[in-house]
This record gives sequence, C-alpha cells and structure tokens, in this order.
Amino acid sequence: MEGSRPATPEAPPENLWSSILDSVSSSRSIPSKQVLLLGPSSSGKSVLASALLQKPVSEESKDETRSDFALGYDWADIRDDGDEDILARLSVYTVPSDAVAYTSLMPHFLPPRVSLPHTLVMIVLDWTRPWTFVDNLQTWLKWVEIWAKGDGSRDLDIVREENHERLQHHLQHYTEPSVDAVPATSNISSNTVLPLGPGTLTHNSAGVPIIVVCTKSDLIDEGNDLVGPSSSGMGGMVKGKGGEWEERTDGVMQVLRTICLKYGASLFYTTQQPNTLQVLRQYALHLLFIPPVPSPMASGSEAPAPLRNPFVFHHKPNTLDRDRIVVPAGWDSWGKIGVLREGFEAKVLGEAWEADLDADVTESEDHSGATKMYKMLVPDQGAKPPPLPPFNAPMAEQAFLTKHYDENAKKPDRDPRGAFRNPTDTAAAGIVGPLGSSSFNLPNVERALSEMEAGMGMASSLNTSTTADGARRVSQRTTTGANVTTHVGRPPSSPTIGTSPSPPGGQTQHEVLHNFFQSLLSSRDRGDASATARSTGPRTNDNSSGTDDTS
Repeated sequence: MEGSRPATPEAPPENLWSSILDSVSSSRSIPSKQVLLLGPSSSGKSVLASALLQKPVSEESKDETRSDFALGYDWADIRDDGDEDILARLSVYTVPSDAVAYTSLMPHFLPPRVSLPHTLVMIVLDWTRPWTFVDNLQTWLKWVEIWAKGDGSRDLDIVREENHERLQHHLQHYTEPSVDAVPATSNISSNTVLPLGPGTLTHNSAGVPIIVVCTKSDLIDEGNDLVGPSSSGMGGMVKGKGGEWEERTDGVMQVLRTICLKYGASLFYTTQQPNTLQVLRQYALHLLFIPPVPSPMASGSEAPAPLRNPFVFHHKPNTLDRDRIVVPAGWDSWGKIGVLREGFEAKVLGEAWEADLDADVTESEDHSGATKMYKMLVPDQGAKPPPLPPFNAPMAEQAFLTKHYDENAKKPDRDPRGAFRNPTDTAAAGIVGPLGSSSFNLPNVERALSEMEAGMGMASSLNTSTTADGARRVSQRTTTGANVTTHVGRPPSSPTIGTSPSPPGGQTQHEVLHNFFQSLLSSRDRGDASATARSTGPRTNDNSSGTDDTS
C-alpha cells in the first residue's frame, strides 16, 4: 500500500504570482502613440505639448528668449474616463525649426516603417506672423512627405498603403455630431459612405494624420498693424475689427482650409484658454486611435462588428468664432469654403499650390503660385535681414605677386641698392637677382679710396726724406772703420714706399678694389719695416764705436 500512495506534490514556486502578472502584462501590452510638433520658434509649441500631456507649463517654456534643444521630448500615460486603465503611452516630439540639423534627427527617433501608423503631425502657425503661413505650410508638408517615404522599402510601401486607406476610410465615414443626442460610441458610421469631394486628399500619399494649429488666435485683432495697400486692390491689412480686416482674416482661413483639404488635414485655432486646448487634445487622441479598415467580407459570412474608437470626438465644427475655429478632417469641402467669403476660388488656389510644388519656387516674374497670391492678400511685414555685403573675389596669390613685381621693377627707388648705384648707370634696376658689375659703382667707396691714396702719398714722401737725412748723418759719423762706413753708407734695402698708381682706363671695378686692398696690406708691411729700421740704427752705431775702441 505504501507503494500505491501518491507522491507528495512539489511546493509551488515562490514567484508564482509574479510570473502570472508578467504573462498578463505581456499579453496586454500598452500601445505607444506619438505626436510630432512642427513649427517655427516661439510659436507656442511648448504650450501645446503641455496641453497634450496635461502637464503644467514650465517657467522655462514661457521665456521667449530661451534656447531650444535639438529635439524636445516628453511623455505621459493616457487613461480611460474612469482613470483606471492605461490605454496608451503618449510621446510628444518637438522640433524647434526647419533647419536640416534638426529635421535630420527625426528618422532616427521615429522611423516611418514602425511609427507611421501611430504618429500624428501637428503643424503650428503663429497668428502674430500671418504672412508666414503659406511658406511654413509648404516647408513642413514637403518634409512630412519626404519623412513618410523613408528608404522606399517594400515593407514601408505596404504600411503607407494601409495608412492611406485608413485615413481615406475615416474621411468617407465622417458624421457630424448631433446637437440633441450625442452618440454613445463613436461618430463614425460604418454604413454611411460619402465619396470624397473635389480637392480632397489629393496629396499625403502616406495617409499621415495632420492637424494645422494656428496659435495665439486671440491676438488677431490686437497685434496686427499691417498698413499699406496691396496689389490685390483691397487695401492694406489694418488693425481693428472693421469689415475689411475681418474679410482678410476670412480670406486667410479660406486659404488654410483649401490647403488642409488637399492633405486630408484638420484646422484648429487655439488660445491660452484651457477649453480650446482641451478640444484640440480630444481630437488629437481621436485621430491617433482611428481603427483600421475592416477586412472585406466573404460571401455568406456575417459582417464583423465595427471596431470602436475609445476617444470619441463630440465637438461640432466651428467656422464663425475666429479665436476657436474647429474644422475636423472629412467635414470641409470647396462649397463650404466658398460660402465664407465671396470671390474666392478654391480650385484656383489649389492649382496654384500644385504649381508651387511642381516648380519648387516661391516667387518669380513669370510664376503665379499660391505664395504670390497669398502675399497679395497678406503683405509681408516681417523684419528684413540686412543685405549681405557685395561679394569680393580675391586675386590669386601668384597673380598678385606677379602684378606687384612688375610694378616695383619699373620704379628704381624701390630697390635699396639704388642709393649706392652710379647715377650715370642706365642699367635696369631689378628687385631680386644676381648683382651686376654696376652694383660695385659705390660712390662712398671711391671717395674713401681716393682719400686713402692721397694720404698714403704724403706718408711716402715724408718717409723718403727722413730716410735720406738719416743716411747722410750716419755717413759723416763713420770715420773709424771702412766696413762700418761702407755698411752705414749703403742705401737702405727696405722696400720703396710709393703712391699707388692710378688704374689704367681699362681696369674694371673689381681690379680697382683688389689693388686698393693690396695697397693697404703693403703699407702696413712698410710701416712695420720702417719702425724696425729706426730702432736698430743707433744700436749698430754704438756697437761699431765700441768695436773701434777695442780695436
């Protein structure tokens, strides 16, 4: 019986609950969503990022002169209405400007093949600088197209097609919320399929959800002091709440709505008021959680239940209140745009926009695009940068030296050797090169040579007379010995000192200088010999007289 007794069960592992929780968390992973904020500096991007993440605006973000990072980033968890479950993790990326040094970082942090289905793009425009709207839209919408293309791989093309179908399905199934009864689940009806109107979603081939946000809309009537007539014949944009100014702001909104319609984008005006920012946040979450396109039904099979968007957007479109405009994607059309102000042709502006993209120019003499048309409506009042100085093409180094060499070669006073050159010499003066024979025509040396020769002549005559007198006196004293008399009376054997002969006319300057230095050496030797003769003369006489006395 002991053999039939079951074995004792093993003790449960200590981390049993941890493993269960890990398996549940792995099966229910939190999706990640991204919002990409694009726009110029000091346009209000930090306020929008704080509103999306429901975080207070930091003091550094309020400083207009602060320096932005190369890429701003922050995140927060998105919870359901009961604040119980985490539905997603929202990340907000902020690009400070359209500089290539900043935009080139985005593919590394948001590779399109992985992040395209989960990314929303917000293009921020500043109402204190309305003349920059069209230029900024062209810049950023071109960049979004380039970013969405990525490396052009097959996998990315499949993702782009699916994303485009999802956005197109969303635009076709848009249903305006009812005033009396708000739908309990979603404002997307799977049974209502509306064809896209003309000029709708003609661009944005990757189906990226885009929201154009015009910030500081409460300053439309306060900060714009645009005075001066424009070429459109409607006069300049002036400050105030008059009819002309309102017509121009309506014209700006028509231009923005026409461009947004081509990309399937939405348009929002926001202020610092929390209610406008809250409406924007609700719509951003609504676009981020657009359900995918349902798969086609097989014959005889039941239709699957439509997927539910957890963030339903209940706010109605608003095109009347200029500080809180709300134009959701899929609601607008050319007809609704034209009603706002008479005389506006959405088709003409759409063609001008495409002409700008095709020509890739902003303004020229023979090109009439959307940018030029918009400048007729809103004249540029921005601060113009100072003009650049004229371009200075420097001369090549060798050409510069050659030019100045030729100029200086023609000026004799530029050669320092000219002070020692004979004025009668007509040889060309050179800056550099070997010394010619005329270089030894040194007037100072010739003058010194003549003075030395004259002095040496006087010294030679003096030495000759002195030697003759001494010889006569010695001969008178030599009466005691014939050998002594003969010795004393003998003419001196010292070399004769004479003046240097004048050089013949055929001698060169080199020979003159050679003879000059040789005469200096010879005069020194003669001077030494004369001194020796004078010192030995009396001693010889004494020795002779002593010899005679002894004899």
